[in-house]
This record gives sequence, C-alpha cells and structure tokens, in this order.
Amino acid sequence: MKILFHPNRDDIELTSVLYALSDPIRLSVVIAIAHSGEQACGHFEFPVVKSTMTHHVRTLREAGVLNVRKQGTQHFLTLRSDDLNLRFPGLLDAIVQSASI
Repeated sequence: MKILFHPNRDDIELTSVLYALSDPIRLSVVIAIAHSGEQACGHFEFPVVKSTMTHHVRTLREAGVLNVRKQGTQHFLTLRSDDLNLRFPGLLDAIVQSASI
C-alpha cells in the first residue's frame, strides 16, 4: 500500500497553503469540508476528470491543508484545521469565511 505524504506541522509553508487555495476547485473542496466535516473523495462532483481531481487533492494534501485517510478503496478527506491554526492563526477561518460569502 502506498503511503501518502503529509508534511509535519512545522514544515507547512504559507506560500504552499495560499497556492493550494488559489484554485477555485480546491477552494470549493476546502469550503465543503469546513462546513460538512470529513468527506469521501468521491463525494465531490466537479466538471473535471478523476485524474484532475486526484491532482487537486494531492496539491491540498502536500501543502498541509488536507489529511487523506485511506479506508479500503475509499479516500476520506479532512481539514488539518488544528495544524493550520497553530501555524497560521485565523488564516483558514478567514479564507473559508470570505470565500463562503
């Protein structure tokens, strides 16, 4: 089984987080998870092919925004809110709140 890379809290960089959140689809994924909690990767219905969605999830995961948990054939996505709030206090809340308006 392939082990997915998740950066340590201290290795999360602001530029990587902001880059990951700059794409409208990735931002929509983060907002949906922020409002609904953990979601299966297949839950999202965007007008992109599966490989593109995989790229978006990988970008968010490698930036330290998402935690991806494998369970069988499913991938479950959760926000790394605690890590991001400790690293960059209030950033995630401000972005989600302003993007949700």
